[in-house]
Amino acid sequence: MELVKAIFLGVVQGLTEFLPVSSSGHLVLTSQLLDFREQGVIFDVCVHLGTLLSVCIVFRRELFAMCCAPFQLAAGKRDEHIQHYFLWDVYVVIATLPAVIVGLFFKERIELLFHSSLVVYVMLAVTGTIMITARYLPQRNAGMNWYRAILVGSAQAMAILPGLSRSGSTIFVGMAVGIAREEIARFSFIMSIPAILGAAVLQLGPLLQESLPTGIMITFSAGALAAAIAGYLAIKLLLDVIRRNRLQWFGYYCLVLAVLGAFVHFFSGA
Repeated sequence: MELVKAIFLGVVQGLTEFLPVSSSGHLVLTSQLLDFREQGVIFDVCVHLGTLLSVCIVFRRELFAMCCAPFQLAAGKRDEHIQHYFLWDVYVVIATLPAVIVGLFFKERIELLFHSSLVVYVMLAVTGTIMITARYLPQRNAGMNWYRAILVGSAQAMAILPGLSRSGSTIFVGMAVGIAREEIARFSFIMSIPAILGAAVLQLGPLLQESLPTGIMITFSAGALAAAIAGYLAIKLLLDVIRRNRLQWFGYYCLVLAVLGAFVHFFSGA
């Protein structure tokens, strides 16, 4: 039964990590509903690594170009393609800084919020609102630059709050400052790599210190694989939804979930 729960939570993590519906909010609520006793820091690391694998697979060509660009520039190559991906390296670093600052100085305060399902419902309502609003943002074709990277990175930092979608917030802010829909979507996914990797590294201590039974390792590995597969499908789906400008459907889902959750919270006396 724990194996089934791990796979289910892995699917939830994989889908909600990239779809604009908040992975942290869904994982908190789903874990509580399933009473998954083995779900903890080590399981979180495993499913995060699974989602990291999925985004690396989908954007393998872009990531390869970004890795090669600094060396190609150092070797004297100066074409537009190389410069574009080198600048994306720079912008990803800039966009990651706000989340690093929040994680270093506000980590303990934010962790307390993960114990409150009411906070999750409020932030889900915020996510729903901005996704519905995104439909009315005009399509513009501004490119990424350093100050837009800071604004998008600040949105990612705010999305540390449970229930506030990282992908939804960053894509909304990017569209609001004029970045083309597909470009900000791709940038949002790629800039998630340092954030996901950083979260996993910060939690690696227990994973390295503990010797886990084979059964638990199989359970955790199944959850990670489920997260990777679901994450891959979620990225492909969201890219298609963004091309069609249909983000409002995720907004309606978040609002319904927030209202139902808040209703149960207040009337159950939780």
